Amino acid sequence: MATQIWAIMLVITATLTGAFGPILLKRASAKKLSKISSLMKNYHLFGGVALYTAGTLLFIPALKGGDLSVLYPFVALTYIWVSLLSVKFLGEKMNKVKWIGIALIILGVTFIGVGS
Repeated sequence: MATQIWAIMLVITATLTGAFGPILLKRASAKKLSKISSLMKNYHLFGGVALYTAGTLLFIPALKGGDLSVLYPFVALTYIWVSLLSVKFLGEKMNKVKWIGIALIILGVTFIGVGS
């Protein structure tokens, strides 16, 4: 089965959606979680889990549109999104090694895309 463009785009959307999950979970971890009541009021925690779930739910229908061996490597884009979003929303710093890692992920995903 040839992988369709809509399936690839849906997987990319799923990775971007799912990448916001760790950002919110990081924010949730900064809050005091010692009591059940504080846990229940931690909206970042619920938002992070919801975004992870939404990313997964977007990924499932994309599997109908192509080969798993082509679509699944696109999940590695999540690492790129999380790195970039953590700079924007958490104030984290990027160094040369991280940028090289991002370049290698892009190169690998490109090879998978071209090879299919």
